[in-house]
Amino acid sequence: MTRLWITRPLPQGVVDAAQAVCDEVVVRPETLPLTDAELRSALRDFDVVLPTLGDQFSAAVFADVPNPRCKMLANFGVGYNHIDVQAATAAGVAVTNTPGAVTDATADIAVMLMLMSARRAAEGERLVRAGDWAGWHPTQMLGLHMSGKRVGIVGMGRIGKAIAKRCHFGFGMDVFYVNRSEKTLDFPASRVATLTSLAQQVDFLVAAVPGGAETRHLISAEVLDAMQAHAHFINIARGDVVDESALISALAAGAIGGAGLDVYEREPAVPEALRVLDNVTLLPHLGTAALEVRLAMGLMAVDNVAAFVSDKDLPNRV
Repeated sequence: MTRLWITRPLPQGVVDAAQAVCDEVVVRPETLPLTDAELRSALRDFDVVLPTLGDQFSAAVFADVPNPRCKMLANFGVGYNHIDVQAATAAGVAVTNTPGAVTDATADIAVMLMLMSARRAAEGERLVRAGDWAGWHPTQMLGLHMSGKRVGIVGMGRIGKAIAKRCHFGFGMDVFYVNRSEKTLDFPASRVATLTSLAQQVDFLVAAVPGGAETRHLISAEVLDAMQAHAHFINIARGDVVDESALISALAAGAIGGAGLDVYEREPAVPEALRVLDNVTLLPHLGTAALEVRLAMGLMAVDNVAAFVSDKDLPNRV
């Protein structure tokens, strides 16, 4: 008998698919991350757990449950830096994720944030909603024209490629990137040797790297200082990829043109110092927030569960 715990409410189609695979499916009704007690209960009381962002399966959690009943964490999402994979593996717990399903939706959000930040869309909407708009005039809320500009992609993985493709074909932008290796693409793109050099030469700097210790504060004060005064920073990766304090300082000083953020360093906490700034667009982690995308993510997670239950190779093992 296979007992599955889904740690957050998911589209009904995902739950139905899970029920066709597992003998018992328990859906946790809360939307907040698992508590410390729930994390340990997940390992003790279920055969498979379908967790997601914020469910912190750390080494300490595995240490407290040395012989877990749970043998698989089928993560809902491409990012899995909330799971200590090394500790999970040592405990005999397989970890999977849902790559591919999130690519286009996340790339779309990146482009939306680029446009919103460059053209001051959120600032303009606040003006209209407040009843303070006095009418059109030729120098009203002048922003940055995005078409034909230079975009720098930090991390040319699936999502980075999708963003770059939209920028090149949709907006005629010149694409530059930093990545551990050279990429073969079906459109022109130039690899740059260092992140600081990339920041110096582009109009938009977009973070599209995985989260984790290796990328924490990758976008540092040094990188932000290297950006041109009119340039915009976009983050659709993980919040701690950027040094949030340094970003706030750069925005407050007008050292960069603006920023568009979908993720935050201590999410869901967003510093007041960031919220009061007009030159930053703030979204509540909407990267994959479309029904068909969340359904596809859930079904991919269930496919991983089905392979585990059938003792087959896991399609998306990490």
